[in-house]
Amino acid sequence: MTPKEALLATLRHEKTGVLPWVPFAGVHAGKLIGADATQVLTDENILFDALMEVNRLYKPYGQPIVFDLQLEAECLGCQLKWTKNGPPSVASHPLEADPVIPCKCKMPTENSGRIPMVLSVMRRMKQAVGQTTALYGLICGPFTLASHLRGNDIFMDMFDDEDFIHGLLDFCAEVGQRMARMYIEAGMDVIAVVDPLISQISARHFEQFMAQPFTRLFDAIREQGAYSSFFVCGDATRNIEVMCKTHPDSISVDENVNLAAAKRITDSYNIAIGGNIPLTSIMLHGTQQDNMKCVIDLLDTLDSRDNLIIAPGCDMPYDVPIENAIGVAQAVLQEDEVRRMVENYTAPDLDIEVELPDYQHLQKPLVEVFTLDSDTCAACTYMMGAATTAKQHFGDAIDLVEYKFTEKQNIARCKKMGVPNLPSMYINGKLTFRSIIPSREELQQAIEAALSAMQ
Repeated sequence: MTPKEALLATLRHEKTGVLPWVPFAGVHAGKLIGADATQVLTDENILFDALMEVNRLYKPYGQPIVFDLQLEAECLGCQLKWTKNGPPSVASHPLEADPVIPCKCKMPTENSGRIPMVLSVMRRMKQAVGQTTALYGLICGPFTLASHLRGNDIFMDMFDDEDFIHGLLDFCAEVGQRMARMYIEAGMDVIAVVDPLISQISARHFEQFMAQPFTRLFDAIREQGAYSSFFVCGDATRNIEVMCKTHPDSISVDENVNLAAAKRITDSYNIAIGGNIPLTSIMLHGTQQDNMKCVIDLLDTLDSRDNLIIAPGCDMPYDVPIENAIGVAQAVLQEDEVRRMVENYTAPDLDIEVELPDYQHLQKPLVEVFTLDSDTCAACTYMMGAATTAKQHFGDAIDLVEYKFTEKQNIARCKKMGVPNLPSMYINGKLTFRSIIPSREELQQAIEAALSAMQ
């Protein structure tokens, strides 16, 4: 059984006795050949060479071609903000001032934006490694794409303009179907529908707005003979079951979700689950032994290994040390040997002193946003966007600061504060919005309450 065959068998929910490994090396692939994130997402030859190096070094069962949730948004008129060490972020929202459903004539085609480059690399990878490695085509999920087009106001629209949200999500789901069709025709075995913002809404709103568009999307993927993954970031715990009801072949979650508990739910629906090695505290800032032990400890929490794929919680940070990702691969591929190696290993404590604000004696409300990184994480982008809009409204009457989990001192700060999930927002040291993006009105009310309490 080849690695590809083992992974696809897992997606068919067959017992294989083999544990598949999928490194979500998006822009990190560029690091392996000395290329920056912008180069790897815009240059066909650089992207292909980087992906081949991922395949050589990390020995994946499955491998994504591109991890860029802004690809479709760019084709639909969003301006992007580019960076050297991460995927781009959306800098403008075409529907922000004019909430009108886009014309279907604007749907992405094989000639739109960077899509021709991506399709070419998919075909080249299929020819080069497609016999032994399952290839993933990643598309932007309908809700995150709708948020890219509309901006933060989409969260208020869900209360004030339900018809608009239904129409916009239908449009974005059709974009997803078109992207999936192009990717499947280019040789992709698995279509991962990546929708980080699903973790930022309630199960009720999911069932009201998302259930039908996602179900149609996964059904369309299956009808074309490909497998599917519902990829969500953040604390999606409350939505795991409603996600299962949309009939994906697998669900992928990050470190905010208890994998063992989530797997009990997915197992009850006979859906595979993938995850969820921590991106920053382990993969980026840990040692190779930390990464090996993380995999072993994760496996030991699970009731069974059927319907399971080991993977990073999301797109690997650009600067993940190569030896750390190799350590994960070794732990999956040579478990018994690695288990003996880390049997007595204890990770050192993070020895960084952090001084917290004197919350009892603040002169004005302090809004603190704890993110993975608002420049690269979509959910974090919109959480920070909500806070920035509030800052513009209140001006000097409030203070605003972001703490990115990609920095070691902020990992220590999160631990000292007891931050439960990312992204989260605190006001005057109190957890106010936990892994759910507030509407403009909700956040303004929370800040006004803080202002009144301080008078």
